[in-house]
Amino acid sequence: MAMETEPGGASEPSETDAADGDASSNAGETDASRLDAAAIDAERAGLMRLAYRMLGTVADAEDAVQETYARWYRLSEHERDAIENPAAWLTRAASRVCLDHLGSARARRERYVGEWLPEPVPGDSVLASTPAPDPLDRVTLDDSVSTALLVVLESLTPAERVAFVLHDVFAMPFAEIGEIVGRSPDACRQLASSARRHVRERRDGTATREQHDRVVQAFLAAAGTGDLATLTAVLDPDVVLRADGGGVVSAGRRPVVGADRVARYLLGLQEKRAGDGLEFDLREGPGGLVLVVSVGGAVDSVISTRVADDRVTDLWIMRNPAKLGLWHG
Repeated sequence: MAMETEPGGASEPSETDAADGDASSNAGETDASRLDAAAIDAERAGLMRLAYRMLGTVADAEDAVQETYARWYRLSEHERDAIENPAAWLTRAASRVCLDHLGSARARRERYVGEWLPEPVPGDSVLASTPAPDPLDRVTLDDSVSTALLVVLESLTPAERVAFVLHDVFAMPFAEIGEIVGRSPDACRQLASSARRHVRERRDGTATREQHDRVVQAFLAAAGTGDLATLTAVLDPDVVLRADGGGVVSAGRRPVVGADRVARYLLGLQEKRAGDGLEFDLREGPGGLVLVVSVGGAVDSVISTRVADDRVTDLWIMRNPAKLGLWHG
């Protein structure tokens, strides 16, 4: 029997056709959901780069990003659908999480055993990459994860650090930063300006990358001689050495100050561990060459430096195993 048709000749769909249509619609919705989820997850690397610059350690950055995604998925489907730019929402949420974290970080670090230092990362780490917004006016993204700059950022207030990183590194407008830190755009402009001035003052005279690498190579060669005078010659008279063992491995709990004291400290460590099969390698870091010390093929410590006037002015020795994860392999 021929099917009845609606006026105009269109056939009514059978139950089978309707079921097929529903299945096709559900499949389309599923595919769209998968695409949305994939697009959201693709933001993770960028959020990690942002959070690391804000917080200074990979573990803290991972926690911040995880909390950011938890906030996203706690939204109802209707709320997520109403967000026009999910990537921008995630960036703002991550920035707020980092701001909250920075507010309590100083109290936690007062209980830290010995010196707290930011976690160094290799130059080829994904954390050290991202398209630079304007290399003429902003801190380069490589340098923005150098130990030297991260140490300076630790001295800023939480609001200053957030404003500086978001504007000078990631080119976010002050109006958007104001929504994150709860201040007016003009106030955020002042925060970023204050932070920028502080960074420039603390880093005045810092060597170019080429000069830095040349001095680091000379430093390694001098340390290899075992001669106190030779090593002292590549150190600034007021050089400061800080070491982070996290209370897990031995490390000086107070800064070592002065060329003679630092040289004796380094040569003493080298002599003490001479039988451990120490190996020294130079590897690329975000701000230039860093010295990687291995024992028995395993990374034992990473030494980052600041160079000015052709001498080493600061040494940061990372020995905390929890902050050396990216250097293995």
